[in-house]
Amino acid sequence: MPFLSRYIQELGVTDTGEVVLWTGATLGVTPALSALCAPLWGRVGDLFGNKLLVQRALLSCVVVMALMSRATEAWHLFALRAILGLLAGYGSLTLTMAALSAPREKMASAIGSVQTAQRVGPAIGPLLGGLLESALGLRTTFLVSSCVYAVAFVMVSVMYVEPAKAAAPDRNEERVSFSNVLAFENFVVLMLVIFSLQVVDRSFGPVLLLHVTELGYTARGASLLVGGLFSALALSGVAGFQLAAILLKRTTARAVIVTASLAAAASLATFALVESAWLLMVTIALFGLAAGTALTTAFTAAGSVVPRHAHGVGFGFLTGASLIGSAISPILSGLIAARSIRVVFLSGAAVLTLLVLLVRRVMVERDLPVESAPSVDEA
Repeated sequence: MPFLSRYIQELGVTDTGEVVLWTGATLGVTPALSALCAPLWGRVGDLFGNKLLVQRALLSCVVVMALMSRATEAWHLFALRAILGLLAGYGSLTLTMAALSAPREKMASAIGSVQTAQRVGPAIGPLLGGLLESALGLRTTFLVSSCVYAVAFVMVSVMYVEPAKAAAPDRNEERVSFSNVLAFENFVVLMLVIFSLQVVDRSFGPVLLLHVTELGYTARGASLLVGGLFSALALSGVAGFQLAAILLKRTTARAVIVTASLAAAASLATFALVESAWLLMVTIALFGLAAGTALTTAFTAAGSVVPRHAHGVGFGFLTGASLIGSAISPILSGLIAARSIRVVFLSGAAVLTLLVLLVRRVMVERDLPVESAPSVDEA
């Protein structure tokens, strides 16, 4: 996807403004439609099982990626990415599958593992895409991506065993609708936590290179430093996903979210004020660690209040909040950066501080299930 603008130029769009417009629309349409469809696919997954839906989603990715290699007009790419947003949506389903596959007291570890894969994939994808594009050409890169999805389809089909309760919920269990899932304790505030964390986390993309350049680094030095900063942000976020599972065994979800969000706000404010490369690296890594910890904690806490037979629709709403935050963050970041790039980071710190005040005031404090010996009935 980072090379999509070049592909659009190869398809005959020469005006820079039109290239930017087509690129932005084509990249944005998929998460936007995925966010709207995530609760719906989650509901279907609750009724018919998640494995079948993930297989369908992966097959649609195989077909769409192959067709993108054959595009001849810019609107072809936009239409195919729109179809991908409507039909794919495996992100929320895989979180649901992880939550259902694990004992309730180990849900944080399961969710953190899936989120780690979701973070590492986009971190290494552009590098692999660049190597493939240089060696094989842009159109062939889409075919390789199609093959990767085909491998994923085979892995899910052969290796994943659907928990019986997810495939056939107990008919005596109360039906959870789109409206009453939002009424579960803390669910809406946790959706807001996920949305806010994604807005702040994704604000770096459009402005980080400009910020480093403003600090006086040369073009080559700025590129190297920004690459290192993004890697530090991704890797520390992965560490945060795992840290959440450890902390939730010792304290409440509200305490973890509050502490981690405060740490993220302090790190981000410091990042906006420092100039040396090593301080930039340290502060962005601390931000990633804290934000990743808070994000996994929010997903886990929300999953713990939703009945297992309704995890699909619940995680659909949570993933939708995450996708919407990711979609609007670059827009907000660009608008603020037009005034001052430093204010982008300071605004993020302010948002996280307000989030802490909201969580402390609104979120009900509950202990999550912890690992224990099985009861007599379970044995």
